[in-house]
Amino acid sequence: MRLQKHIIPFLLGAIVLTSCNDPYKFKLTASQKVALNDSATFTLTEAHNKPVDSIQFFVNGKRVAAKQNSITINTTQFSVGKHAVTALVFYPEKTKKINSSVEVLANTAPDMYTYKIINTYPHDKTAYTQGLEYHKGFLYETTGRVGKSTLRKVALKTGKVLQQVKLKTPYFGEGMTIFNGKIYWLTWKARKGFIYDLKSFKKEGEFNFNKSAEGWGLTHNSTELIKSDGTHKIWFLDTKTQKEKRSIQVYTNKYSLNKLNEIELVNGKIYANKWQQNVIVVINPKTGVVEGVADLTDLQKIVKKDQKLDDEDEVLNGIAFDAKNNRLFVTGKHWGKLFEIELIKQ
Repeated sequence: MRLQKHIIPFLLGAIVLTSCNDPYKFKLTASQKVALNDSATFTLTEAHNKPVDSIQFFVNGKRVAAKQNSITINTTQFSVGKHAVTALVFYPEKTKKINSSVEVLANTAPDMYTYKIINTYPHDKTAYTQGLEYHKGFLYETTGRVGKSTLRKVALKTGKVLQQVKLKTPYFGEGMTIFNGKIYWLTWKARKGFIYDLKSFKKEGEFNFNKSAEGWGLTHNSTELIKSDGTHKIWFLDTKTQKEKRSIQVYTNKYSLNKLNEIELVNGKIYANKWQQNVIVVINPKTGVVEGVADLTDLQKIVKKDQKLDDEDEVLNGIAFDAKNNRLFVTGKHWGKLFEIELIKQ
């Protein structure tokens, strides 16, 4: 009996010790979806209500003010898209990081557009169009596919190719833009772009993608190159170094919009084709909100009356804008027509 009396206190002591050494178990509010301009609250809890020394909260890596164990994020300060929410917990002799996120959606549905055809012009049906731009009365176009990728200067009214240079194998040419007398031309998966002289089409340099994996569409504003990479992101590049400085995420009021392809800046908005779809989406370059969607499916039907389109890729791709005369041009991969159109809000 004496032996049992000694054993019992020992066992009770072991139980208490084990309980005291239970690991901390933290939980941060699960990922949330909210509309732009709404608020999202994140709270950190510990399963056993154990005390902690302090908690720091971060959104996209930037520390934000907290109220004890929670933060409230006002999304008026954010663009749409996913934003990382992190709690850094300091507790006895340890530190732990717990991650979550908030996904901000547009707070309004995009406007819907139809179109009116203003003019129709011939277009080279062998051109697998990847990039299109209007510059001083001419169209500049890039075409894709390995061994067939070209940079072209094209007469608008006749569709005649006036000047051309080929991209060497194994590169697959993608979108292009003209900035300060230079042509910037992307490749698809090589993580590389090329720079050409506008007049001579002589290659003058090249650049690497430093953040995005692929090259799809390219345009520019007055100070930056603007690039799509086939995801729901659009990148803004330094014009001198071609490095990707920042990005926006493209969202409707319901979901992110990926597979963004050829892009063009039109009256301060980014117009984007969507891969394998006959649509143009209108994007706010500051917030990433999709403000409009234009269904141009019937343009493909017009093209199909005169030629056979077999490939699922042979859809709308190519947007050019004549800012001086407010003219919008579109075409597609292997399309024998190029259209000048006017978008009309429904």
